[in-house]
Amino acid sequence: MTSALALAVGATVAATLPAAAESSPLLNQGMLEAMQHDLGLTADQAVQRVAAETKAGTVEQSLRAALADSFGGAHFAAGQAKLVVGVTDAAKAAEVRAAGAEPRFVAHSANKLDSVVSRLNQDQAPADVSGWYVDVANNRVVVNVQPGQAAKAADFVAKTGVDRGAVSVVEAAAKNEPLYDVRGGDAYYMGGRCSVGFSVQGGFVTAGHCGRTGTATQGFNQVAQGTFRGSSFPGNDYAWVAVNANWTPRGVVNNYSGGTVRVAGSSEAAVGASICKSGSTTSWTCGSVQAKNQTVNYAQGAVTGLTRTNARADRGDSGGSFISGNQAQGVTSGGDLAAGIIYFQPVNEILGAYGLRLVTS
Repeated sequence: MTSALALAVGATVAATLPAAAESSPLLNQGMLEAMQHDLGLTADQAVQRVAAETKAGTVEQSLRAALADSFGGAHFAAGQAKLVVGVTDAAKAAEVRAAGAEPRFVAHSANKLDSVVSRLNQDQAPADVSGWYVDVANNRVVVNVQPGQAAKAADFVAKTGVDRGAVSVVEAAAKNEPLYDVRGGDAYYMGGRCSVGFSVQGGFVTAGHCGRTGTATQGFNQVAQGTFRGSSFPGNDYAWVAVNANWTPRGVVNNYSGGTVRVAGSSEAAVGASICKSGSTTSWTCGSVQAKNQTVNYAQGAVTGLTRTNARADRGDSGGSFISGNQAQGVTSGGDLAAGIIYFQPVNEILGAYGLRLVTS
């Protein structure tokens, strides 16, 4: 057995520390499949629609410049596969038709509606007002407000001094919340700090000594993130966290150089192979695989089946990603920091233990 140190920061559990999609000129295979599933299109219909939309985008930009203040916005009518262009000057209709679009007379120019939005942006809206936007198809600015609170929205609009005739107040129940990505190597918190290993469907895998089952987590930004749904330490050193709807697991690892490394699978690297680690303390470090099936004796008990490396890590890197090429290898467990020896828990064992599916990109 080898005596070592687990690498969580402040954790109460430890005393110390598939296949890539094909591409096409118009849309890749993943987008094609999503359009078929979500929009109810056949493959041919999806390709034809994207081609029509691409052409419509070019025509819109051209007419926006040509019509200037007479341009009343444009939208793609999917049912007719046609670009509909608003004009405030009926004399411009022929120019729109000549460009291959369908003209529609409207009361307000796009510039005016955008200026209304800009003016609304300058004032603090009541909490019950959830947002506002230009509704191009109906040539208006829509202000959304919680049901029963229309008067508050109307008062807000009136105080800004914008043209009330260009604004519609619409009641709609809404709770807007920001969305965040789950990436390997990013920090998360649970009373201490650890690092994300790899994204799985519904969450991410990490080190078991970072938290017990039921422990709540916050993301790198200290926003509520999820809950440990499974954890094993000692004996093993693995866990998985189920994230809430505000977090999206991504098949990437933070390289701490302003970018990410994609995760394509989890084929195991051989002893001697190069390997890199991503973690929230020491960022991105690399070394090589030195041994497998290592038993490590931590103060809390022995952990078996670990892989030994010489990629540098420190407290807070626990749970972080070990990756070789674009293949996920495991999550940081601990090590002998003075000797430069770091161990990781193989990821395939974690996936199998909890029946999880690795998110790839």
